[in-house]
Amino acid sequence: MNATKFLLISIPILLLGCKTNKETTYEPVFESLKKHDAAPEWFQDAKLGIYFHWGPYSVPAYGSAWYPHNMYKDNGHIRKHHEETYGSIYDFGYEDFIPMFKAEQFDPEDWADLFEMAGAKFAGPVAQHHDGFAMWDSDVNPWNVADMGPRRDILGELFTSLEKRNIKTIATFHHARNGQRNTHKPEAWKTAYDSHYVYHPDLPTATTDPKLRKLFGSFKTIKEFNQYWLDQVNEVVDKYNPDILWYDSWLNLIPEDKRMEMAAHHFNNGLKHNKEVVTAHKQDDLPLDYSILDFEQGGRRDIHPMPWLTDITLGESRWMYVKDHPYKTPDIVLRNMIDVWSKNGIVLLNVSPRADGVINQEQRDILTEIGDWLKIHSEAVYGTRTHSIFGYGPAKAVDGSHGGQSSKIKYTADDVRFTISKDKKKMYAFFLGKPEAGKKIQMRAIGGYHRNIPPSPIKNVRLLGSDIKVEWELTSESFYLTIPDTKMNDLATVFKFELE
Repeated sequence: MNATKFLLISIPILLLGCKTNKETTYEPVFESLKKHDAAPEWFQDAKLGIYFHWGPYSVPAYGSAWYPHNMYKDNGHIRKHHEETYGSIYDFGYEDFIPMFKAEQFDPEDWADLFEMAGAKFAGPVAQHHDGFAMWDSDVNPWNVADMGPRRDILGELFTSLEKRNIKTIATFHHARNGQRNTHKPEAWKTAYDSHYVYHPDLPTATTDPKLRKLFGSFKTIKEFNQYWLDQVNEVVDKYNPDILWYDSWLNLIPEDKRMEMAAHHFNNGLKHNKEVVTAHKQDDLPLDYSILDFEQGGRRDIHPMPWLTDITLGESRWMYVKDHPYKTPDIVLRNMIDVWSKNGIVLLNVSPRADGVINQEQRDILTEIGDWLKIHSEAVYGTRTHSIFGYGPAKAVDGSHGGQSSKIKYTADDVRFTISKDKKKMYAFFLGKPEAGKKIQMRAIGGYHRNIPPSPIKNVRLLGSDIKVEWELTSESFYLTIPDTKMNDLATVFKFELE
């Protein structure tokens, strides 16, 4: 394929997600909302954000963030643990964990410093998980951190610290699952997967107490809950002006008109505060015309023309702090992220604070290693775009919402990924393993007269983070790179191609 033909094919792909038609006011209808730029340039440049699962469910530090769901289920190990540790669910309910969630060591300045050091360009909390407890100072939800538990505005304090460091803010919402939609089903208590809290007429979750019903999502009608869902999101938007709203699965359970009201309110608030705001979601819960698709612990097999997200966790599989749960190693976390970046993705990385507000040393060490690597290799990451191919090698990500980016993928020096600077004057090659010093490597994927050659002729190749010039050779058949006789980076080695 000649260069002109390739350029013509590439233009529509590059323009996706880069709309220029801006609304002065957004209406809650598709024709208006679709004019919003789903992926503003700052978001595409950012590459890395950090959020955290933290709430009353962190107190037991057992099982998973689904503890409040599982403690009300019969015959499960969570129910057994709960009763052995805290007593009967009729005497000690989920609401009784809230006074124990004190966050006495929470330091928003320290957390903001940690996230900045790790290289995050946006950050924020899980504003509300499925459990119905709000992590902000809420007038809508009586179950909130300002009125009980820590008695501090966790979201507000952290946003203030982040904004002082010019870090964009994100608030994530998982509470669409909170509303009880299964009270009319006699056998719902056996699974109840369309509501977070297990329902049975004899369970505490079937309470008629007007305040406690809001925690358990047990409203008289689901229509009433849907408005409660929207009112909480709008309250966070109005009080804190987040740059990104992010939604977990089951947003599809909220009626479409409410979802469009949410989007219009968020977009209009962005206009009011001169912010290019973003909305992200999972599955097909919002139109991609004005929102970003997220894959949980996921990846893509190839480059996608639209920018996309993946949320991954430092825990081997858990999202909240669980005592003695193992963490992924820094190399697998970073190499997974590089794979995402090479395919037009952005990473939302989860950390797991303890109930007292401490982010433990194991997680801090991982973030420190990643941050140190990013300081050296930042130009190969932030503000870059994809090459015509993401790279090559035997390690394969899997399309889908779970498992594509996991601790099970084994990257080696045979796995190479690419990014390109926006001005196309630089190209970067990431080796997701330690290449052997002195070895001459054939990179046929970008050599010869193949379509994937760099955008312009190569002038020099350097080992990024050093002054070392690298021997290279471009032939009609292939491209050859000789690995310099020096120590390679333990996490990922990057070579910078300086182009004409």
